[in-house]
Amino acid sequence: MTQRTHSHPVKNSAVRKHRRFPGSRHIPAGAAKLCIAALLAIQAIISFSCTQQQNPLIIWTDQEEFASYTELFNASHGVKAVVVYKKEPSRSLPPAKDEQPPDIVIASWLKNSATRKNFSPLDYMFGEQKITKEAFYEELLDYGEINGAQYLLPVNFNIPAMVLSKENDAVLDDDHIISIGALKRKSEEFNKKAQNGSFTAMGYAPSWDSDFAYQLSKLQGAQYQEHGTTFSWNSEALQLSVDYLQNWTSSCNTSTETEQNFQFKYLYIPKYQQVASGHCLFAYMSSKDFFSLGEGLAENLSFRWLSDGKKIMVEDDIVMLGLYRHAKDSQKAEQFIEWLFKEDTQRQMLERARDMKLATVQFGIAGGFSSIKNVNTSIFPSCYRMLLSNLPAEEYLYIDGMLPARWPQFKERLVLPYLAESMATSSKESPQSLEERLAAWNRQVY
Repeated sequence: MTQRTHSHPVKNSAVRKHRRFPGSRHIPAGAAKLCIAALLAIQAIISFSCTQQQNPLIIWTDQEEFASYTELFNASHGVKAVVVYKKEPSRSLPPAKDEQPPDIVIASWLKNSATRKNFSPLDYMFGEQKITKEAFYEELLDYGEINGAQYLLPVNFNIPAMVLSKENDAVLDDDHIISIGALKRKSEEFNKKAQNGSFTAMGYAPSWDSDFAYQLSKLQGAQYQEHGTTFSWNSEALQLSVDYLQNWTSSCNTSTETEQNFQFKYLYIPKYQQVASGHCLFAYMSSKDFFSLGEGLAENLSFRWLSDGKKIMVEDDIVMLGLYRHAKDSQKAEQFIEWLFKEDTQRQMLERARDMKLATVQFGIAGGFSSIKNVNTSIFPSCYRMLLSNLPAEEYLYIDGMLPARWPQFKERLVLPYLAESMATSSKESPQSLEERLAAWNRQVY
């Protein structure tokens, strides 16, 4: 059974212009999510209504796919699980007095200063060999630790990629990653101009996607982290990133205005079509968006993981699992946790998504790579053949410190607009600093 809590998304058109760019998705994200949620919710309700379990396992999650996953669990266990959809589970704890508390929470943004207060350590499950540490990516597992105790277990993750046409594959020297320096150099080499001086081809431009600028700032050490009720960052590294982006634009593409005029003229189509058009060399995409294209749309595409040559930044919205401190029946929760992290279970999840024709609107395990190494190396390539030659290497994966539960709002309203305005080459006035933006936020909220 799937229940939903309702809340109203914040509307801010001034901010939205920094986060959505022409051709950013081939399928409307909201429509795809709605289809998955409706389909899986109906199935979960039917499944649970056929049982008369009086004390089900309650799972809070912001991942709609878990309605389908719990159907698999319920079909093979005496314990019955019920999914309660929460838009922001980490900010819904503790539950309201009249609300049934969760046993398990599976969501993004669970790692923060309230983690120890809300969840119980899970180290004992390693000791009892119900799950093994060695099965997980070490960097992801370490992220779930606080003071040496394993409070959270990673479920999935995503990483940033630069996508290009297979026709241009040979211009790259590395078959797996692309560094920022190589990206800039190859982009400039791809540039072409008409006799009148206007660009007819532009390899890549930083101003086309502020999420790219954000990822670059992370690679260069901006270190966004939770600090009190808001967040902190490395001001020097952030300024160096802004300077680098400005220099890229002015030295390779003339100006921000030129980049955006080119984007408006040529890149109004989805990203997978942009790189096939011959007008640009690269497009920035998250792994979850790229592999959700499906083989039909991606068959003529190639990709490289965005890197600084030493590390690949794991995207912020890592999905984690926690055992709620006041869970009514931890034994039932343990059964689900042990089941979830089995390789065969995740194989069934991937097969179920394929059979339900959902593979083109959701990627992998709940929209990401599995946190279990063998699932990615042994099972994913059979579902996503492009991964056969370029699975993310464990030694490259890197995660910054913990972020506040409200990081999506901070990022969209403060960080991305700051980056977009600060790296613009044609600004007549100095843009508001990130410190000033955060101070204004605090005055409004507090």
